[in-house]
Amino acid sequence: MTQPAGQPAQPETPSASAAASSWSPRLALLVAATYFMEFLDGTALSTALPAIGSDFHVVPADVNVAMTAYLIAVAMGIPFSSWLAERFGPRRVFCSAIAVFTIASLLCALSPNLLALTGFRALQGFGGAMMVPVGSLVVLRGTPKDQLLKATAYLVWPGLLAPVLAPLVGGAITQYLSWHWIFFVNLPLGVAAFVAALRLVPSGGADRGRRLDWPGLALTTLGVAGVVVGLELFSEGRPAGWAPAALVGGLAALAAAVVWMRRAPRPLFNFSVLHVRTFRATQTGGFVYRLTIQSVPFLLPLLFQDGFGWDPVHAGLLVAAVFVGNIGIKPATTPLIRRFGFKPVLVVAAAASAATFAGCALITPGDPDLLIALLLLVSGAFRSIGFSAYMNVQYADVSAEQLPSANAIANTLVQLAAALGVAVAALLIRAGIAFLPPGTDHAGPYRVAFAAIAVFMLVSVVDSLFLPRHAGTQVSGRRA
Repeated sequence: MTQPAGQPAQPETPSASAAASSWSPRLALLVAATYFMEFLDGTALSTALPAIGSDFHVVPADVNVAMTAYLIAVAMGIPFSSWLAERFGPRRVFCSAIAVFTIASLLCALSPNLLALTGFRALQGFGGAMMVPVGSLVVLRGTPKDQLLKATAYLVWPGLLAPVLAPLVGGAITQYLSWHWIFFVNLPLGVAAFVAALRLVPSGGADRGRRLDWPGLALTTLGVAGVVVGLELFSEGRPAGWAPAALVGGLAALAAAVVWMRRAPRPLFNFSVLHVRTFRATQTGGFVYRLTIQSVPFLLPLLFQDGFGWDPVHAGLLVAAVFVGNIGIKPATTPLIRRFGFKPVLVVAAAASAATFAGCALITPGDPDLLIALLLLVSGAFRSIGFSAYMNVQYADVSAEQLPSANAIANTLVQLAAALGVAVAALLIRAGIAFLPPGTDHAGPYRVAFAAIAVFMLVSVVDSLFLPRHAGTQVSGRRA
C-alpha cells in the first residue's frame, strides 16, 4: 500500500469504559474517508506519471519530484500539526486541514507546469500532515491496548478501498479524460468531509499555554528536507556537488536536532522512547520495510508503461492486483497476529515480500497477465500483513507518558520513509540506466530497481529476528 499522511496515532490506555464512551464509529468513518481521499490522490497519480511528463515535456521519472514534494511537506508538517492540535484544538485543525487539502487539489489540477504542480503538491502535503494524524488521534485516544487490533482495523479498512480502486481509476481518467481530473475528484470529497467534520468532531481540547519547541522543529524540518532533496538531486543526475551537500546538511541538521532535544526542557521529541525495544524495531527495520513497499507503486506503473510499452489502463489493472491482495488478506491479519504473535508474522511478511520483489525483476512483457497479477496479488497480501503488524506492535509497550513523543517520531518517520521510497526508487532507475550496457531493453533499469529493493527488504527480516519471542503480547493477546 502506498502510504497516507501518517499512521493512525495510537491510544493511551484508560479503562475500557472510558474507551467505549469515546469511541465514535461515524467519526472513525470520517477519518477513514479522508484517508481514502489521500490514498486515491497519491496512488492514482502514480499511474499518470508518463502523461504528466508528456504534457510538461519532461521524462516520467522526473515527475516524481511532485510526489516527493508532497511527502516532504507531510513529514515536515506532522510534528507541527501535533502542536497545532494541542494549541488550537483538534476540531479546528482537522477542519482547516481538509480545507487546505481540497483547495490545493484544485490548484494542482490547474497547474501550468511541473514547478507549479510541485509547489501546490507541497501545499496539499501540509494539509495532509494535519488531516489523518489529527483525526486518528481524536478517534483512538481512548482505545485500550487489548482493543487496538480491532480499533485499528475498523478505522483503516474503508481507506484501504482507495488503493484497490486507484490504479484502475487513475489509468481510466488519464486515458479517457486527463490527469487533471485525478485532482478534481477531491473537490466533492473534500467538501463533504469538511461539512461532516463540523458536525462530528468534538470541540475543545485546546491548550492556549502550549509552547512550541521552535529550534527542535526548525532543525527537524531542515534535516528531513535536506536528506530527501539530496536523494532527489542524486536521482535526477544533478551536479555531484549539490546532492552530497544537501545530504550532509540534512544529516547534520537531524544530528543537531537530536542533541538539542536531548537537552531542551520541553523538546519536540523525547528520544527516551527509543529504549522500548518493540518501538525501536518499528523505527529501524520497520522504516526499511515501509521505504521498500512505498517504492513499489512508483516502480510498477513505470515498468509496465515505460519498460513494456503498455497503455495506462492495462498497467493500472495489473497494479490494482497489489492492492486487491492488500485488502483481500485484511480479515486474516488480526487472526494471524493473535495466533502466531508479532515476531513470526513480521519475519515471514518481510521475507515473502523480498521474494515477490525479486519476482518482479524477472517478469517480461510476454508473461501471461494472469501470472503477473498472481505475483502482485501475493506481494500485496504480504505487504498488508507486514504493515498491519508494524502498525500495531509499535506502541504495544509504550507508556501513556511516552505516547506523544512516540506518535510524533513514528508518524514523521513513516512519511520520511514514503518520501525516500519514491526518491530511492528513482535513484535506482537512474543507476540502472547509467551502468547497464548499451542496447539493454527499456525494462532493464526497472529490473535493477526491483532487485535492489528485494535486498533492502532483508534488513527488515534480520531486525525482526532479534525481537523478543513474545513481543507485543499485550496487544496481540498471545501468551506462552
